[in-house]
Amino acid sequence: MTLHQEPHGRSVSSDAPPGCDAALLEAAARLAATHETPWPRDLRAHLEAGHFEPPPHNAILGPVMPRGGPNGLVLRDGREIARWGDTRRVDMTFSVAKSYLAILAGIAVGEGLIPDLDAPVRETVDDGGFDSAQNAPVTWRMLLQNTSEWEGTLFGKSDVIDRNRDIALEGRGVKGEPRPLKAPGTRWEYNDVRVNRLSLSLLRRFGRALPEVFAERIMRPIGASTDWSWHGYDNSWISLPGGGPVQSVSGGGHWGGGVFIHAEDQARIGQLVLQDGVWDGRRLLPEGWVAQCRVPCALNPRYGLLWWLNTGGLSFPSASHASFAFSGAGGHTTWIDPARGLVAVMRWLDPAQRDRVLGMLGAAVPPG
Repeated sequence: MTLHQEPHGRSVSSDAPPGCDAALLEAAARLAATHETPWPRDLRAHLEAGHFEPPPHNAILGPVMPRGGPNGLVLRDGREIARWGDTRRVDMTFSVAKSYLAILAGIAVGEGLIPDLDAPVRETVDDGGFDSAQNAPVTWRMLLQNTSEWEGTLFGKSDVIDRNRDIALEGRGVKGEPRPLKAPGTRWEYNDVRVNRLSLSLLRRFGRALPEVFAERIMRPIGASTDWSWHGYDNSWISLPGGGPVQSVSGGGHWGGGVFIHAEDQARIGQLVLQDGVWDGRRLLPEGWVAQCRVPCALNPRYGLLWWLNTGGLSFPSASHASFAFSGAGGHTTWIDPARGLVAVMRWLDPAQRDRVLGMLGAAVPPG
């Protein structure tokens, strides 16, 4: 299926297909357009002020740009049915990048670069990062589920920075205090340093820059623009055998970097996932990979392989329990509801309003 593009515009609009509630659909779009994240527009100042962590752990290592206003769009079966704001404004996405790393991991599995998700990473990545007694048992699945308990410092950031992190209190809670590590695979913890360790490991396996792989295997085939980019840190450059320096990209934006992209390209990625990794009859992701990413982690049923799930309605109480999302701090969500054929991209939305918007979208568009 090819995504149908409608004329670009900044105002709230909706075009409900037959059987859908046009008024409710437009109300959902207007709610998203008028409830902006409390984050300031100056993201550098916000990060330097210690939103995620206090000095010196908040030192910015990668690019940061001021943010735009709320924007987004909704697709049903690949056709746009609602839009608000400037959907071609390129912005940072924070942890949405983590979910894109899961897509790259699927490509690596399909190519045999990761023969077994449950095998220790050290069997295929030999760079010293998995040599210690604590890290040697870490598997690819553990890294993808955030259960690795990987220990170390990467690109000047220690994993301790995100220990004891409670994402429900992001920006308000206390984290970064040392605690005894558990055995790999026995504790779930949202930890950006460990996700960056996954990114570096994927770079080692592909033997080329991850943005190049993402562009070649995903973005160009789905007809995305060339406006997006994916960055790492000033100090995250490595040397690959037989090649020049390559930057290892980050899975978030706490310290700058990550994916800079607009809502329309994000919607295409969401549509690809809704279609089980197939675009215009061409399989881009291995058969079964989308399903693997949606298997709940035993230690956190709200989480799959770097994708947020809605098991039992725990993540989005008003939405379908089978829906799932790519989520980033500051009000970023790509929400996918297979039962309704819906993909919704919401940018810079006040997180307190997200469930309400999703509930309205689900009520406006019937299943089937």
